[in-house]
Amino acid sequence: MDIRHFKTFKSIIEEGNFSNAAVKLGYTQSTVTSQIQQLEQELSIKLFEKIGRNMVLTSLGKELIPYANELLDMVKKIESIGKYGDKITGELKIAVPESLMSYKLQKVLALFKEKAPNVKLSIITLNCFAIRNILSMGEVDIGLMYNVVTQNDNLTTIQLADFNLALVCSPLFQQDKLDLCKPNQEINTSLIINEVESIYRKILESYFHDNNIKLNNTIELWSIEAIKKCVASNLGISFLPRFTVEEELESGKLKELKVGCSDSKITAICAYHKNKWISPAMSLFMELVRDNFNIVDNF
Repeated sequence: MDIRHFKTFKSIIEEGNFSNAAVKLGYTQSTVTSQIQQLEQELSIKLFEKIGRNMVLTSLGKELIPYANELLDMVKKIESIGKYGDKITGELKIAVPESLMSYKLQKVLALFKEKAPNVKLSIITLNCFAIRNILSMGEVDIGLMYNVVTQNDNLTTIQLADFNLALVCSPLFQQDKLDLCKPNQEINTSLIINEVESIYRKILESYFHDNNIKLNNTIELWSIEAIKKCVASNLGISFLPRFTVEEELESGKLKELKVGCSDSKITAICAYHKNKWISPAMSLFMELVRDNFNIVDNF
């Protein structure tokens, strides 16, 4: 089997289609198609099928993904022998939720760029459940997220820090008339929050459900900065990690509301697949994360 065929297969998965993979790899589309056909013949399975105008992974193609990732990871390890010295090269793919990306990782990323300028760094922002899933599939090297990992996810995790949450509103909000610790009530305001898989949204909505507290609307936004501006404009209330709203609370742009789940915490972790080879780039990045979160134990 030709390792290049597995690289082409992985590129199609990452890029979404044959033509984009061809551009990334510097091949013609016919070369990509030919390599996949050869791989299918060697494995005696069908990896893609044509649905309408799109080539879609078959069930066996999906099963091949983690094996292909593991194979290519081992190839990287072999290719790296004796090559690094004082210079770290290669690629590093990281997945992280927006809150950690925007408020906790800027120093880490700046130091990493300084210490490893030759590493091609790729970062995607996703919710924690999506990060867990792509880590389990081997599609990224490292995930920094809040802990939603189970024992069956085949991931190695390192606890970084616990973070408090805060329910916030505009100074114009009539908070004196509101008691969110009181059950069985309907509140005439909107909850402005991240998408439904947000871990802190799940905590607040679970509390509201258990205590029969109903708000009249939910405004779903992907940007924490947009959420904070909407709340400051008195369009509703929001429940966010405290570190994302500390500046606004200190300046008076936002006020904090008491709620029965205010003592809830979310735990930030660093995670990677248990079979993942720890490349020099991964090792450096995790060391910087450890230092940033003041973690004493080694990864």
